[in-house]
Amino acid sequence: MSASGVVGSIIAVALLVIVIIATVGARRIPAALVAVPVAVLVVLLGLTDLDDALDEIWFMAPTIGFLAAMLVVADVCARTGVFTWIGTVLAGWSRSSPNRLLRIVFLVAAATTAVLSIDTTIVLLTPVAVATARRVGARIAPVAYASNHLANSASTLFPVSNLTNLLAFGATGLTFLGFTGLMAAPWVVAIVVEYLIFRWFFADALAAPSPRRGDGDGAECADSSRTAPEVPAPHTPRAVLIALGLLLVAFVVAEPLGIPLAAVAGIGALIMVTPLLFRAPAETLAHTVRAINVPFLAFVAALGVIILPVRQGPLGDAVSSLIPSGTGLFALLGVAALAAVLANLLNNLPATLLLVPLVAHQPALVLAVLLGVNIGPNLAYFGSLANLLWRDVMHRQSAHPASRQYLMLGALTVPPTLAAAVVALWAGLSIS
Repeated sequence: MSASGVVGSIIAVALLVIVIIATVGARRIPAALVAVPVAVLVVLLGLTDLDDALDEIWFMAPTIGFLAAMLVVADVCARTGVFTWIGTVLAGWSRSSPNRLLRIVFLVAAATTAVLSIDTTIVLLTPVAVATARRVGARIAPVAYASNHLANSASTLFPVSNLTNLLAFGATGLTFLGFTGLMAAPWVVAIVVEYLIFRWFFADALAAPSPRRGDGDGAECADSSRTAPEVPAPHTPRAVLIALGLLLVAFVVAEPLGIPLAAVAGIGALIMVTPLLFRAPAETLAHTVRAINVPFLAFVAALGVIILPVRQGPLGDAVSSLIPSGTGLFALLGVAALAAVLANLLNNLPATLLLVPLVAHQPALVLAVLLGVNIGPNLAYFGSLANLLWRDVMHRQSAHPASRQYLMLGALTVPPTLAAAVVALWAGLSIS
């Protein structure tokens, strides 16, 4: 590579780092305000061709459209009381038992993540889990961390469960059911392994009553004792729950017929939001526009452009040289570990955009990459945007997670969870 090519790659990497740091540090500034100008600068500096940038945006357009539709679906669920109802169910089923509550939160968080994506679990389920723990007198740390970890590690089941899955789905060459069939065992194994580690790690917190204000021992999120007020039991939002089930069935049925998932999600979102539009047109329209979150969609598109010169430069070559050949167990483990490391260095979205084209010739390796970029981010806050969003949600709940506890829990859960999930994937690939 020429000296100018090396300099260009260094500049591209520096710009990517600037975008990521700005995204992490500027909580009140939309990430798009940084990422979009940087993407334009990448093209103006000649770090990537305009045609390549436009091709990348066009390639990502269906994924971005799908994401927009599912953001609307999640907003409808929130506005129609789905998560209020879930909170009542959690409190009732837990029978004031912290251990039972943790088990139920694991199941609900896993299902919510799989069907409605990780952001829904973070933004809507986490406050419900925290409020429920306070309501039944349990410590909040176990269920709060569970919602965060499951938002990442339980996002491997469906192609629609995570933006990373959507970005990689085409490279797998699989159908919706084919993808789900291969990822079902890793999904279950990851949840079980993580649950067992949570039970051990939080054994004292699960056995002890919630401390009174000011009596925290440092191993608990701050102000965990604040009691949530009792609320009357809400109605069961049957219509919305049925619509969600039908939407999932539509994904399974439509994809083999060649109907884009984005189109199915868009139609589903329109059907679900229409009754609200009739009841309160102006309010619903405002909520829907906010739910679509155009700045975030622009950020995702810009990130695809920014990563192009990084992927095409020395860093891409270096990462490519680290990818093992073959699809045996050790190759899958190596690729998943590499993906987990890059997710924590670059954030999981850039890591996905960097790695997937490099392993697209081997669909099995693409699936291993997804396990790495989905489970790996539980190591540290920087691993995924969902982690950063969770931290903000916890602060708004007057519960401030300790960084030391977060890192310790990540170090204990990620290696065994990722290894077990990869072994399950390898077994499934061997059978199929």
